[in-house]
Amino acid sequence: MQTSASRPGFGKRADAASKTGKGSFVRDIWRNPVSYLLALPAIVYTLVFGYATLPYLLMAFQKFSYDTSYFWQNPFVGLKNFEFFFMSDNAVRVTWNTIRLNFLFIVFGNAAAVLLAILMNEVRSKWFLRVSQSLFLFPYFLSWVIVSYVVYNIFSSQYGLLNQILEGLGMRPQNWYGMADAWPGILTFMRVWKDAGLLAVIFLAAIIGIDGELFEAAKIDGASRWQQIRSITLPLLMPTVVIMMLLAIGKIFYGDFAMMYAIIRDNGLLLPTTDVIDTYVYRALRMTGDPAQAMAVGIYQAVMGFVLVYGVNRLIRRYFPEGALF
Repeated sequence: MQTSASRPGFGKRADAASKTGKGSFVRDIWRNPVSYLLALPAIVYTLVFGYATLPYLLMAFQKFSYDTSYFWQNPFVGLKNFEFFFMSDNAVRVTWNTIRLNFLFIVFGNAAAVLLAILMNEVRSKWFLRVSQSLFLFPYFLSWVIVSYVVYNIFSSQYGLLNQILEGLGMRPQNWYGMADAWPGILTFMRVWKDAGLLAVIFLAAIIGIDGELFEAAKIDGASRWQQIRSITLPLLMPTVVIMMLLAIGKIFYGDFAMMYAIIRDNGLLLPTTDVIDTYVYRALRMTGDPAQAMAVGIYQAVMGFVLVYGVNRLIRRYFPEGALF
């Protein structure tokens, strides 16, 4: 039997292909223009906002002036811009709020998405499955501005739905927009309600990709549906869950500014538990007008996100290699 390496001309074709890598890439673009056209917006976005902006990181170490023609001409001030954040009394508080809220979002969001994916996988009615998937996905496409009005209609002190229910039950209405301790739970619930549907679809796709023969073998051995989920579905789904969590951990130092500012706005009564790094920097930038300080905090967020992803990935690679991202 001839191997591929011993076939006449195979080695020559391989060498020719390696020498004409650029030419083959161009030919591939010519053969699949629609695919590359669809990828073009993402490529341009990454190049412009991911790489073309890298030189502007220099602003974090400069005294920025709008009168300077080129940003690299601004005088260097070392780590002075970092003092704006780290020397303030609010640095520890907003950092803790950012980590805690994102941790709640990641844990409860992934748990709810896994549960939804498993439940949808158990549904046998295709019509019901299509309707439920659409309903679960719908909140994801709503803007946080719209969601903020939904939240206000529920928790408003005077006309809120929740207070009306409490009054109907003979209980005392609450001033929810003055109870800072209640809002981490409220924000977590709204984040799960809005985003869990998209994650559930991703996890459902991973479940569908599991070899059906495993379930058939489990049925033959007498395994119940719950035993199949516990012994087959969950273990084989975990690598996907871990990867999604790793990607989310990379942004754990970034608060969802659109969410926080749309729902909380500048309510000083709620800031002790809901003020995150992004909203704090936005308010400071609005008052000082110095983008160099905002850039310094952005570098801090990026570095800490990288450290967390790298550290958590090393732990996962050691104890659960199948779920490691790299």
